[in-house]
Amino acid sequence: MSDVMFTIISHGTEKLNIDLPPNAGAAFKAYYDFLEKRGQNVNLTAITGAEEVARLHFLDSLALLNVVDFKDKKVIDIGSGAGFPGLPLKIAEPSIDLTLLDATGKRITFLSELCAMLGLEVKCVNARAEEAAHLPELREQYDIVVSRAVARLSELCELCLPFVCIGGVLLAMKAIDSSGEVDEAKNAISVLGANLETHYDYEIPDTDIFHRVVVIRKTDSTPEKYPRRFAKIQKTPL
Repeated sequence: MSDVMFTIISHGTEKLNIDLPPNAGAAFKAYYDFLEKRGQNVNLTAITGAEEVARLHFLDSLALLNVVDFKDKKVIDIGSGAGFPGLPLKIAEPSIDLTLLDATGKRITFLSELCAMLGLEVKCVNARAEEAAHLPELREQYDIVVSRAVARLSELCELCLPFVCIGGVLLAMKAIDSSGEVDEAKNAISVLGANLETHYDYEIPDTDIFHRVVVIRKTDSTPEKYPRRFAKIQKTPL
């Protein structure tokens, strides 16, 4: 790992009180190098440069480890894009059984090649969330569902909560000023068989950026008709 990235991640995880496994540094460097190389050909992220990627992608993703216990959990990252937050979590907590889901084939190809290069056993699924959530092998199969910057919370809940097993959680990564979204989503949360549990606010280390993780706990099965087609979700939110 370049000195600057190593310093940022080492200092940042110390501030977040997160212990990384011995091989994590090399994995993050390889991840960054592959992202920089392939990002020229595939629309993966607007954030570039070792310092920005280390802080705004890697550390931002790793902050989720302070929200719930990920050890030995079955996790799916909805709308994974370039692999955030799912892959940094897997690097930091190898016991995670991880699935990455994205609707764009080029991104899934990138993720599959990246996971192979890193030696990580990860399932990469090319599908739309509203369709994949109706598949028996994916529906209500996950202890933890994570998603970052995919949709407004009311829409995100309909896309994500059908994947969460009863007793599991959706961790929705949002801006610090997302209270309006949370209020707007309360009916959707209830209809989809869940409860708003809490939120976790954090500062990305060595920045002035604060983010919020909204924690939604699944308490009952989601009615079979959800999720609806995405156009319907957008037109008539729950």
